[in-house]
Amino acid sequence: MSADMAVELARKTLETAFLLSAPILLVALVTGLLVSVLQVMTSVQDITISTVPRLFAVALTTFLLLPWSLRKLLLFTLEVLTDLRRYLG
Repeated sequence: MSADMAVELARKTLETAFLLSAPILLVALVTGLLVSVLQVMTSVQDITISTVPRLFAVALTTFLLLPWSLRKLLLFTLEVLTDLRRYLG
């Protein structure tokens, strides 16, 4: 495998990882921000109030996006395994 092929494979892998994780991280960020604003407005500073909604939102997002994520991961895996001879040679 040449250096160009290794860089291409690493780039494709990182793009796929970012594409799969970005929606979940975005939901966690927005949920955390909303809960923090609510905590500041109500002056309630309890750690469980910020953790539980974020955990629930991330779990729900992961569950809802699971078919899409699996499809993207399957397509990436098939693409890499189809071109495996190219990477080995």
